[in-house]
Amino acid sequence: MFSTFRSAWKVPELRNKILYTLLIILIFRIGCHIPVPFLDADVLAGMLGGNEGSILNYMDILSGGALSKGTLFALAIQPYINASIIMQLLTYALPPLENMQKEGEEGRKKIQRITGFVALAIAGVMSYAYYVTMRNQGAVKYTTGFYGVFTAVIIIFAFAAGSSLVVWLGNRINDKGIGNGISMLLFAGIVSRGPSSILAMFELVKSDMRYVFVVPVVLIVFIIMIGFIVFMNESERRIPIQYAKRVVGRKQYGGQNTHIPIKIAMSGVMPIIFAMAIMSLPSTIGMFVPAFVAAEGAVLTFWQKFYNGFLSFFSYQSPWYGILYFALIIAFNYFYVSMQYNPIEIANNLRQNNGGIPGIRPGKPTSDHIKRILSKITLIGAVFLGIIAIFPILTNLAMPNLNIAMGGTSILIIVSVVLETVRNLESQMMMRHHKGFLE
Repeated sequence: MFSTFRSAWKVPELRNKILYTLLIILIFRIGCHIPVPFLDADVLAGMLGGNEGSILNYMDILSGGALSKGTLFALAIQPYINASIIMQLLTYALPPLENMQKEGEEGRKKIQRITGFVALAIAGVMSYAYYVTMRNQGAVKYTTGFYGVFTAVIIIFAFAAGSSLVVWLGNRINDKGIGNGISMLLFAGIVSRGPSSILAMFELVKSDMRYVFVVPVVLIVFIIMIGFIVFMNESERRIPIQYAKRVVGRKQYGGQNTHIPIKIAMSGVMPIIFAMAIMSLPSTIGMFVPAFVAAEGAVLTFWQKFYNGFLSFFSYQSPWYGILYFALIIAFNYFYVSMQYNPIEIANNLRQNNGGIPGIRPGKPTSDHIKRILSKITLIGAVFLGIIAIFPILTNLAMPNLNIAMGGTSILIIVSVVLETVRNLESQMMMRHHKGFLE
């Protein structure tokens, strides 16, 4: 990886792209520290710190801590991620969008434009919801009269504009930087929390010497986890494909041997994001309607007890939280892979191009064979994602003071972005026939 960056730095054009990308990331991080007017950052930090596992806590991690500080880029790329997920689902459900996707580069640009408008609408809704939450928690300075309306408009428009600016910065990295812009900003936000987490661990060791041996072990385990993620992220199952020979005139076509690569972690971090969004809903509801407490001499009603049990069941400290979270990740992984791969379509394309899997008849036997392989690979990938996601939760249950929630997911995002960036640089150097790289 470092040799790739070193080789890319020697190419003037790539060096300019890297510097431009770093400039955009610097602007993004500056925006994450520009406060939105009329907000009390101390109240926000307390509100998010006391609601582990809530949707706001999850968004704060993706924004690099900007949400808890009430800054301009508080929503970061979350509206764009939601819009991309919605558009991806609609592309498979609505024929006009599916046809648009098949139009090639022009069709993808149209879908990208629609995604931008959807992201802006989602940013407006999320900004209003976040304002209402902050107002209910007492984090907004003016809430009544003309000043209250003016404050609401400023806060909502600031958050929505900040989210749109983040998407624009990501597109600039795609156009003039090294590519993978939105993921690079997500990577920058997550990495920015690293130093504070490490300092918090050192403070924990200083306050309680019992952790002097625990923290190094946790760090070693996370290093091993990085290696495990890299191995699983690069692993793939190759289905051999053989094309029949065809003689047209004096030329021979076909007769090639190739393969269909099926990556184990083909769905990336999307199943974890889906599962986390669902699992965070109960705790988010608990922020608006807290658990009932019986007054002295009073007895809770059946529905009040049921609601309290509901919140307790989905509490971040509950073991059932980890079990259900793991099951949802597996379910969403199968769902996401089923949208990405259509065994029947693959089998039909192979038959139309005179290709086939050795030892497997064309048509339905081929699609059934691909379906069986996909089912096994998907299960392995789902278990891998589940282990990565719940490992920090299990660690927090055993040692709550470490506070490393979402660590596995963050590492998965970081590793995926780094590997994708390295691949982008290698492909760009290969196009330029970089001597150091070819050697």
